[in-house]
Amino acid sequence: MLFEVCLQSVDDAIAAQAGGAQRVELCAALVEGGITPSLGTIRACKAAVDIDIMVMIRPRGGDFDYTEQEFAVMLEDIKVCREIGVAGVVFGLLDKNGEVARTRVQRLVEAAGELSVTFHRAFDVCLDPSAAMETLVELGVSRILTSGQAATVPEGKEMLRQLVDQAAGRIGILPGCGITPDNVAELVAYLGVSEFHATAFDTLTSTMEHQNPDVYMGIPGLPEYEREITTAHRVRQFLEAVS
Repeated sequence: MLFEVCLQSVDDAIAAQAGGAQRVELCAALVEGGITPSLGTIRACKAAVDIDIMVMIRPRGGDFDYTEQEFAVMLEDIKVCREIGVAGVVFGLLDKNGEVARTRVQRLVEAAGELSVTFHRAFDVCLDPSAAMETLVELGVSRILTSGQAATVPEGKEMLRQLVDQAAGRIGILPGCGITPDNVAELVAYLGVSEFHATAFDTLTSTMEHQNPDVYMGIPGLPEYEREITTAHRVRQFLEAVS
């Protein structure tokens, strides 16, 4: 069983590898659902770990209908990822009608070349998941990261099982969102999948002795003096649950 850990720093990647993860999805700003990490972060992660790195290619938060300029950035980011030599890239694009943006996805797949390609949870807000899968199979996408068009995998497991049946080995189905050490064994057995995706976070309290709790650098109300970090302990909890 392959565990892909969703994370957002070099320290996270090192911890994931130490815990036994076989692959990571590297993002920035997971509070926005994940956007493209910095070039420095990608390079440093590649140097720090030996496991496969999948890089999020998403220029901003929000919907998945991108401007021409945003799409050009995605192409450039994929080019950089190929140069660095990561294992793959993760992206998702829809048109205004909620269908897979076929032409653009094809161009990104072609830009990725030999890299593995995951179509991310944009799939979960598409109009017709069955038709979307067939398009992605045709375009040569490696796998679909999905919660079964529900808020979490446990809530979307019936749809996910249908997707696994429809895929029939032609494209990978990577369940993600709401998977925990307590439910992972039951879910992967029910779905019949060979890999899963989750965060493996613990909360780290800031070491800052001087703190100003009245000022927010990001989302008001979101704690500035604690953050979520990947730990080897959490990764091992998942892997022990499915061993």
